[in-house]
This record gives sequence, C-alpha cells and structure tokens, in this order.
Amino acid sequence: MFDLISQYDDQLVDAFWLTIKLTAYSAVLALILGTVIAAMRVSPIPIARWFGTAYVTVFRNTPLTLIIVFCQIGLYTSLGLRLAGAGPTSLMENNFRFAVLGLSVYTAAFVCESLRSGINTVPLGQSEAGRSLGFTFTQNLRLVVLPQAFRAVIAPLGSVLIALTKNSTIASAITVAEASFLMAKMIETEAAVIEIGAIFAIGFIILTLPMGLLFGWLAKRYEVAR
Repeated sequence: MFDLISQYDDQLVDAFWLTIKLTAYSAVLALILGTVIAAMRVSPIPIARWFGTAYVTVFRNTPLTLIIVFCQIGLYTSLGLRLAGAGPTSLMENNFRFAVLGLSVYTAAFVCESLRSGINTVPLGQSEAGRSLGFTFTQNLRLVVLPQAFRAVIAPLGSVLIALTKNSTIASAITVAEASFLMAKMIETEAAVIEIGAIFAIGFIILTLPMGLLFGWLAKRYEVAR
C-alpha cells in the first residue's frame, strides 16, 4: 500500500484536493439555496410554499447520478450551456462546475429540511414577538428565527456536509478527476484492489472524521438552551 502511495502521491494529492474543492463550493451554494428554499417552505405565500415543497420532493427523490449527468449531457451537450469559457481546459472546467451545480441543487433539499426542522423548534412566541415589533416576514426570519434555527441544527447540517463529501464521488460520472475517478483508474492499472480501496477509504475518513468532531463540538457549544 505504501508503494502505491509513493507511486501516485502527486495524483492522490490532486484528486483529494479536487474533492475538497467540490465539497467546499457545493456546500456554500447548497447552504444559500437551502436557506432560501426553507424560507419559502415556511412562507405565508402559498405559491412560495408550493414551490419549496415541490423542490424538496423532486430533488430528494431523484438519484444524484441522474442530476449530475443531466447537468453535463442535458445542459452542456444538448442545450449548449457553458459555465466556463473556451480554451484547452474548458471541458474539464465545465464538468467541474456542472458537478458543483448538481451537488448543490441536490444537497440544498437536505439542507432545507434540516433547517426547517430547526425553524420548527423556535417557540411560536418568538415569532409573535417579532411581529408585534413591526417586523416583516423576512425581517422576522432573518433576525429572530434563523439565528436560533441554525444553532439548533448544527449537528444535522454537519451530517449533510459529511454526506456531501462522500457524494462528491459521483462527479466521476462526468469525468471530474476527483478521488473516486483516480481510484477507478488505479484499479484498472494495478493488481491491488484491496490496497487501493484501503487508501481511498482512509483518505475519506481523514476528510470526514474531523468534520464530525468539529460539528459535534459546535453543536454542544452553541446549542439553544430550552
């Protein structure tokens, strides 16, 4: 196993670095989009609630592989939509950005549901107090409800981030050269399936274990007293 690590050391670093970038960019976009969808799901406007519910229902029940492949084949190949300019690396950059897009819209549905559960833990009196002060729905959500909701769902959001890190391996379906893409390449050329599997399993444990510990500590540190 150590011989394989020495042989592929630069490629392993590049592959896991790409996995980290996929996770980071997708996490930021999913958090923003998921927060917006969660706000729509608790909105007093019926059409907004309908759209939020429809979004969560569709994307939670659609396979991630299908979403990412659709982004690349449907949007890029069929419709000609580009997320990167022309150039020798444009195809790889487009595939990377479409993978981020697919991961983001998929993960946003789970962020939304985690955050909505946090919103439901906020006492009704808090919202009523905000309305009595003249806050609009948006102001009430931003200043009163969401700060408490985020504190209540730190641990679930950590689980979503860990799942996103592992889901990033689906990006290999559109030839994004992240960790699982390199693993498949190594398995094709090296007669050491168990050793290769162990290398990448350890790599993902190194990525995800600190996340779990960090979010567990944050959840205890910032939990809302009831």
